Amino acid sequence: MYRVSPFTYLVSSMLSVGVANTNAVCSDIELSTFNPPSGKNCGEYLESFLSFAGGKLFNPEATSNCSVCSISDTNVFLAQVHSVYTERWRNFGILWAFVIFNVSAAFFFYWLARVPKGAKSRNV
Repeated sequence: MYRVSPFTYLVSSMLSVGVANTNAVCSDIELSTFNPPSGKNCGEYLESFLSFAGGKLFNPEATSNCSVCSISDTNVFLAQVHSVYTERWRNFGILWAFVIFNVSAAFFFYWLARVPKGAKSRNV
């Protein structure tokens, strides 16, 4: 039902225009904080992980309390909610296709139910 709802396309186009292509800023409660194994600093320990999964390390030289934000830019968040900046006009067009179809269907069903059909003879 997600793709059938016109609000999917409205929210996706508005969200992608408003949020895309900027740096993400994590608050203190959104950071993952942990200690690396002894003998390694945060940068050495998380180098392969960050190259694979992405994210942002705030203190690469620290040997304790590594602070990592899971996303580095807002396009990562948009990908998680299936909203892509390059599809903003397509989503806007699909929204208008829904509107035009629904208005047309409303007029058709009104005509089908309320407008008299066929010749009715009246005795005056």
